[in-house]
Amino acid sequence: MEKQHSIKKDYNAMYNLIRKLDDLSSRNSIKCLVYASSIIFFLTLILLPPILGILENIGQVEAIFHEPRLLSSANAAIINSFIMAFTVATLDLVTALPLAWFIVRSRSKIVHFIDTLVDIPFLIPTAALGYSSLRFWSSKSGLPGIFGLETLISPGFTLVLLLHFAFSYPVIVRVMVGELLNYKEVYEVAARTLGASPFTAVRTITLPLLKPGIIASFLLAFARSLSETGATVMVAGPWENGPIFLFRVIDRTDIPAFLKNGILVYVSSILILTSTIIFFLIGLLAPKIKFPIRRVFPSIDRNLSRSEIIRFRNGLTLLIFLSIVVAPSIFIALPMINALLDGTLGDAVAGLGPWGEFWHGMLLSYIISLLSTLLNIIFGLPASILIARRKLGRATSIFKALTSVPIIVPSIALGTSLKLYWGRYPFIHEFWVLLFSHTTITYTYFVESMAAAIESIPLEIEEVASTLGAKPLTIFRKITLPLTKYSGFSGAVLVFTRALGETGAAKAAARSRESWTLPILLVDWIVNKRATESQSALGIGLYIISSFIILLVLRLLTRRK
Repeated sequence: MEKQHSIKKDYNAMYNLIRKLDDLSSRNSIKCLVYASSIIFFLTLILLPPILGILENIGQVEAIFHEPRLLSSANAAIINSFIMAFTVATLDLVTALPLAWFIVRSRSKIVHFIDTLVDIPFLIPTAALGYSSLRFWSSKSGLPGIFGLETLISPGFTLVLLLHFAFSYPVIVRVMVGELLNYKEVYEVAARTLGASPFTAVRTITLPLLKPGIIASFLLAFARSLSETGATVMVAGPWENGPIFLFRVIDRTDIPAFLKNGILVYVSSILILTSTIIFFLIGLLAPKIKFPIRRVFPSIDRNLSRSEIIRFRNGLTLLIFLSIVVAPSIFIALPMINALLDGTLGDAVAGLGPWGEFWHGMLLSYIISLLSTLLNIIFGLPASILIARRKLGRATSIFKALTSVPIIVPSIALGTSLKLYWGRYPFIHEFWVLLFSHTTITYTYFVESMAAAIESIPLEIEEVASTLGAKPLTIFRKITLPLTKYSGFSGAVLVFTRALGETGAAKAAARSRESWTLPILLVDWIVNKRATESQSALGIGLYIISSFIILLVLRLLTRRK
């Protein structure tokens, strides 16, 4: 009886609290306070710090102009960044679109299996993917060993291209699968009924209708390639792009502090400004481009519609996917198994040798990832509502564009500018600088996913509930949240995994080795050979397994609730 009375008392207390919160949510002052807090959070912690960090140190840029060799290297690295990103995004689009088409339109029994394999590069942290690709393409224990070679592809431009292709390829596939599932084939069927060949119908009708998705997927792949740092450093060799150049400059001890700051500001400011301009220009001009060619070539189109050509296309698509994306991604399993058999696991469990800092780095990574996810949920949710329901009027479009900036900018450039800004406050511990940097680079993922989900809910549903007397918080709890909980969970997982795998921003923000997160530590182990191959392989393997377990637990808990 006492236990039942206690439970009833707790239930009544919770019910009364919810009622009070519901009543408060109907007050305009409370609503303004919630939305204002979200906007202030965005301005003071996300948008302005990197801009001010650059502007306050812009005077130091002059130092690099007195060092022609450094200036030349910096400019070449910046150009390489955009060449690589454009090349990777183009190759991704050309090769991933047929796979998305195969997944949606094919009736083959292997479709579900292929669809599952697409997510493998998503599940593997980029630092682990970089190590796996390095071993697969350049190690005697990988593909070169089959041909009796020491190395098949040496670290450099080509290996970076293959790596970036592997981790950005699934982005195109996932976006285009979604577009194709939402696409209605009415016009395509009508064209074929009127005598158009399948290839003609697809080329002149389907692809133009899918143009928004094609542009969006291209931009996402472009941004993914432009921003990646940790995995790229592992396979770059002597080749440099902007993020690698910054990564190496941060580690150099032969450059005076004033010159180093000048280099960091110069490269970061150009990367931030140029990437932002390019993205907005592509977003503005691409929808106006008429593609593909609408002219009909009956003989050519008919030949390309033949079943033999379609089978060849599907076979080539699957070969590229399995050999360049899947195989390098899962190759890490082999060296990890060897590490489990040679006694390295015992040292890891005991924390011997380098394993003490490994466990410290892992704990730090998970704490920062969890806190950045919570911050983005708390302050990003009101921002999502502001965007989805256009509560800022004409300024909504501007606010939405500004919230997209963190996903556009290379993360190490963003981290550098944040370090310059927060570094002027010596009383702020570097843990908080790391947290702010991870929160900044992941902010867009949650806001964009939730805004799109809320926008898909007809406004009339919420208006009807309001007309019937429901308070704003009641409407959110009982209508909006249940309808968007999957998108909210997906956004939170994106934030968590992106923060967990971030290397560039963490490297720029960390002031000492004690503040290194796990991705930085693993990159250091591999690039500077501070650990044996078995230790590196096991460290990468433990990183993957722990990430997978946490994601699985989160999914099970969410599904149960």
